[in-house]
Amino acid sequence: MNGDVEIAIDARGITKVYGKNTVVDNFDIRVPKGAIYGFLGPNGSGKTTTIRILCGLLTPDAGEGTCVGHDIRTEPDKIKAQVGYMTQKFSLYQDLTIRENLDFVARMFGVKKRRKRVSDALESLGLADRSHQLAGNLSGGWKQRLALASCLIHDPKLLLLDEPTAGVDPKARRDFWDEIRRLSKQGVTVLVSTHYMDEAVQCDNIAYIAYGKKLIDGPSASIAKQVGLTTYRIEGKHLSDLEERIKGLPGVAQVARFGTGIHVSGIDAATLGQTVKQIATDENRKWSMQPEGLEEAFIYLMTGSDDPIEAGE
Repeated sequence: MNGDVEIAIDARGITKVYGKNTVVDNFDIRVPKGAIYGFLGPNGSGKTTTIRILCGLLTPDAGEGTCVGHDIRTEPDKIKAQVGYMTQKFSLYQDLTIRENLDFVARMFGVKKRRKRVSDALESLGLADRSHQLAGNLSGGWKQRLALASCLIHDPKLLLLDEPTAGVDPKARRDFWDEIRRLSKQGVTVLVSTHYMDEAVQCDNIAYIAYGKKLIDGPSASIAKQVGLTTYRIEGKHLSDLEERIKGLPGVAQVARFGTGIHVSGIDAATLGQTVKQIATDENRKWSMQPEGLEEAFIYLMTGSDDPIEAGE
């Protein structure tokens, strides 16, 4: 990473243990200021725990690092003062209006010129015309805007998003990510915990975590290439029968249904290609090679990771 780039988060060897379970296992990461950094992985993989440690919300059992210029072990309160945390579940007061909710959060953070700051936040996120509406009566998309406005009311340097677009419609999702990219350009660093592909692809960088271990990280566009999968797409009739027949053939690491087709992937391109040639004889089916895909890489990494709790470790 270029030495001229300002680093927002720099952590090494981060570990967190609960009882016999290592939830975060020797985790290293460097996040540039203003980056949108995704933490991708299955449920229970340790994504949220890792982010909470980095943001000063939890103390690691081992490891060290800094976040927005402060030590994650000795200065967690200074870090938390610079963090906006948007949880997956709407957590503001349902029986307060939009303005009242923002005013309450601003009071908690001791925001100066509070009333003006609240009004500015309402205008910035298109909430001004609804400012007197009860939060409990809002749709999912408007609740999402209110939650984001409350996270930003104290001008944080770091924004933590926990599966932020779950349960909202496509337009609200698009508007939300437009706003996140605007904040990123202004220098706000964004950490996103998700297991949704349409959220992950919005991130500049992705760290894939499975059961506490970081398996891979890098620019979003290069993750699939790093995994090294070759993928073919099959379209046509009787795909369910073909899907079962393909599994286990030479070079086939995974078979997954994608809409009206099947994606057949493997890390041995030559062997997979030979297998495809042998079975791609049915004229009622169409075969095509696919570019490296993040979702195929995600499924491959997840399938190859064992849950230590289920394994009895």
